[in-house]
Amino acid sequence: MSDPTAQGATIWVVDDDRSVRFVLTTALRDAGYGVEGFDSAAAALAALALRPVPDLLFTDVRMPGDDGLVLLEKLKAAHPQLPVIVMSAYTDVASTAGAFRGGAHEFLSKPFDLDDAVELARRALPERDALPVPVVPLAREEGPPQLIGDSPAMRALFRSIGRLAQAPLSVLINGETGTGKELVANALHRESPRAKGPFVALNTAAIPAELLESELFGHEAGAFTGATKRHIGRFEQANGGTLFLDEIGDMPLPLQTRLLRVLAEGEFFRVGGRELIRVDVRVVAATHQDLEALVEQGRFRADLLHRLDMVRLWLPPLRERVDDVPQLAETFLANAARRLEMPVKRLSAPAITALRGYAWPGNVRELENVCWRLAALAAADTVSAEDVQAALARGGRGPRHPAVAVPEHWDRALAVWAQQRLAEGASGLHAEARARLDAVLLEVALTFTDGHRGDAATRLGLGRNTITRKLGPGRFGES
Repeated sequence: MSDPTAQGATIWVVDDDRSVRFVLTTALRDAGYGVEGFDSAAAALAALALRPVPDLLFTDVRMPGDDGLVLLEKLKAAHPQLPVIVMSAYTDVASTAGAFRGGAHEFLSKPFDLDDAVELARRALPERDALPVPVVPLAREEGPPQLIGDSPAMRALFRSIGRLAQAPLSVLINGETGTGKELVANALHRESPRAKGPFVALNTAAIPAELLESELFGHEAGAFTGATKRHIGRFEQANGGTLFLDEIGDMPLPLQTRLLRVLAEGEFFRVGGRELIRVDVRVVAATHQDLEALVEQGRFRADLLHRLDMVRLWLPPLRERVDDVPQLAETFLANAARRLEMPVKRLSAPAITALRGYAWPGNVRELENVCWRLAALAAADTVSAEDVQAALARGGRGPRHPAVAVPEHWDRALAVWAQQRLAEGASGLHAEARARLDAVLLEVALTFTDGHRGDAATRLGLGRNTITRKLGPGRFGES
């Protein structure tokens, strides 16, 4: 259907893949736009020197010659008001954050739905008269371990990191133990204007309460017994950069008061000191606990929660993104082989099935530990399903129905998901959530009952015909 707002609007599509270029240009033309395709950044820039600037441009990232991010940088330098939508099949924090940092209007992950692409174009075109977007030089990937994943949940997380990295806001990361909250904090720092400054991490639950104040704010010599010299705390160490406070829910109440003042005023005294210390630090906090519940119990300050929770990110547990398990496992196996100076072991199809079928109560951290055991102990170069079961057993986990750490307030995770989807401009959330809820409950129940639909229906309180209708023929057993 033609878009009535498309009259006179021109769109360029830059992609070296002829099939992608064809289907996208066709869909945009069918919507009523004037569209032209180019197979390289050089071809688009050459055309730009001879023709009027288009109203919108789509560009792929990986192309021969100048890639899409270089094209984006050149376009924003010459035509800062031109909205650019960046496309890529290789979705990670660096590419997503690089696109947004370079001034992209939106990041579109391949493969994409053509209706979604046309809708993005419709929403982008009114921005033709918007203010120029500042261009920030692109950063290189280096240093700490990277977030890995191509599941919808991780793609949404990458998009959020890309947008938030440039904003000087405190961020609160929610997620179960072992999901990689420090990696998210590090990515926010690495892709931010503070990237050249220090990234300092502190697990507040790992420091005894009586030492935590000194660890955070430092102390002067003689401040207490055993304080023989001045100690510089984590806030001073992180000056000009980012301070990551993990397990913030375990911080004692008196220290919460001091932390609130630092966040509000950017200044503090060392323990036993009289010199006022001023710092410029972005604080990223994380917890696996329900901070709202802690506030209700009087164990966490409401005003500190509001100060930390300027933006909240939800890091999904591994069982909710099992599509990422093979990629994660291959990465961990390669890392382990490099550290152990051994050949890299490959995963067989049955091994991948076994890894995907496990509940991963320890999340990504548990998967990494299993991969280290596989790298060290699997006899053959190709990992079998039996190797996986043995590695899980060595880790103290049973292979059949492992225990799962269930969040006490899973509805709050649902609320965070709904907020993120609404912020992305999504609609039809009720139908999407209902479909995902049905799929999760059916999958778990059928796995638990070894595919027996009648038993699964009884446990879920549904009729057997209802399960059959939802699943269709051939799914699990027919018993």
